[in-house]
Amino acid sequence: RMETDCNPMELPNNTGFEDDSDYRDFEGTDVKDMRLEAEAVVNDVLFAVSNMFVSKTLPCAEDVAYINVETRERNRYCLELTEAGLRVVAYDFDQTDDRLQTPYHETVYSLLDSLSPAYREVFGNALLQRLEALKKESQS
Repeated sequence: RMETDCNPMELPNNTGFEDDSDYRDFEGTDVKDMRLEAEAVVNDVLFAVSNMFVSKTLPCAEDVAYINVETRERNRYCLELTEAGLRVVAYDFDQTDDRLQTPYHETVYSLLDSLSPAYREVFGNALLQRLEALKKESQS
C-alpha cells in the first residue's frame, strides 16, 4: 500500500491520473480516441519531418491508430500508436509487418530521435530558438 500525503478526494479532476475507462459512460464520449491522439502527435512534430499523416488505409480504432512518417532522410515508416506507446510496424506507408519486433517508445520525440538525426537537429534548433525568444521576453 502506497502512503499518500493528501486525501485523493482533494485532488482536482484534471490530474490525468484517472483510469479513463471508468469515465467513458459518464461523459458520453470516448475519452481516448486514438485517431485524435494520432492527429495531435502529427501536429506536434510535423515541422521536423518531411511528411507525416494519420493513415486513412489502415483501420483506426479506440485503442490503435497508424501514422505514416517520412523523415528528412527520406526514410518511410508506418507507426502504430496504442496505450503502450508508439512503435515502427513497417518500413513503408500504410503497411504492417507482424514479423517486425520493434520496441515501444513512450513519446513520438524519442521514437523520431532514434530514427532520424535530421529530426533531432531540427527539433533541437527549434527548441533553442524558443528558449532565445523566452529569454528576450523576460529581459524586456
